[in-house]
Amino acid sequence: MRGFLASSTGVTCAAALALPLAPPAAANTTTSSSSSSAPPVTSPTARPETHAPGGTQSLPLAPLARDRAPGAAEQGLPRRDVRHFSLVGVVWDNPATELHGRVEVRTRATATGAWSGWRELETHNADHAADPGTPESTSGRVRGATAPLWVGESDGVEVRVRAADPPAAARTAPRLPTGLRLELVDPGEDTPPPANRARTRAAQPAVLPALPARQKTKPHAGPRPRITTRRGWGADEKLRQKGFVYTKKIKAAFVHHSDTGNNYRCSQAPSVIRGIYRYHVRSMGWRDLGYNFLVDKCGNIYEGRAGGVSKPVLGAHTLGFNSNSMGIAVLGTYSSKKPSSAALKAIARLTAWKVGLYGMNPRGKTYLKSGGGNLYPKGRKVRLNVISGHRDGFATNCPGKKLYAKLGTARAKAAAYQGR
Repeated sequence: MRGFLASSTGVTCAAALALPLAPPAAANTTTSSSSSSAPPVTSPTARPETHAPGGTQSLPLAPLARDRAPGAAEQGLPRRDVRHFSLVGVVWDNPATELHGRVEVRTRATATGAWSGWRELETHNADHAADPGTPESTSGRVRGATAPLWVGESDGVEVRVRAADPPAAARTAPRLPTGLRLELVDPGEDTPPPANRARTRAAQPAVLPALPARQKTKPHAGPRPRITTRRGWGADEKLRQKGFVYTKKIKAAFVHHSDTGNNYRCSQAPSVIRGIYRYHVRSMGWRDLGYNFLVDKCGNIYEGRAGGVSKPVLGAHTLGFNSNSMGIAVLGTYSSKKPSSAALKAIARLTAWKVGLYGMNPRGKTYLKSGGGNLYPKGRKVRLNVISGHRDGFATNCPGKKLYAKLGTARAKAAAYQGR
């Protein structure tokens, strides 16, 4: 998937609590052939005999050519054995620096020992972020990052990063961002450890059941749908920052795709979410998971950022428009693949209830003030659909062409659930 820079180049949706990461073993810097489809294994690390689930391996990338200077135009890691992981991404030091180039990974499946082909990571991911100037964005912990990719349980990896070819008139070749690291995320077990309970709301159930229509709290609020809570998908509450941050109300919902790929089963969705959560917090340096809610392709709805499903929790999902809005991520990539009808129905049910709590019509329009971005300057009041796509607030392809085309259907369904 491709997005647009402020001029015309695309970005996409997708996207360490910034505690310092433990320094990993030094990366092997042996040159890897970029043209070979199956290069030989080079100096692999020893496989561990035991596996403790839940964690992030952070491996520094090294130059793959003679250029050894910081920001060398070709960096990576040769094939190697690693501890188990299921989600992968690449991060770098400065979140304001964009990676102009191509990031590709290949992984080895734990179950079969087979290596995948090369898969590309989305490099333009900065549009998923806290608003400029907010405490979360200025914490000093935030890093630049690709979108994460779900690869399933794996125990081997290879990565290559190449800077884009320079324009014909350019006098110098482009450089890559400094501090490139490969992040290999093990999402951990389904059930969080008992120590979590000290930071989890006292009696939070694993699932909030759907409420029948007769229990609507307001005339045009749809009934609350069934929601799997953070406890239900196994959030490790020790990862996120303490406390909750709220905005004033929910006037709009921004729909995203997670851009993590479609190669997951619905039974794996909680693991995918735990992986994204750990990547957002440990690898990218955010205070918590960026999205307020997530939806899988079977139509299951999951609580995202902590603070209460009915409350106006401030997320980090649509750069410039996080205030007075919520972010909903559909797990998967929908640039060329159509979203399921179950996922669209879930978006409609969720928005009918949540925006209805604040008196909003899903088929209506609203005004939000921009916090700054590549479409609207800070302070401008922008007229938006109550149910918008990420690209409506930022120049990006998110939530993917196929999902964006179905938002009209979601608006109509949501309005019907509200009895409009």
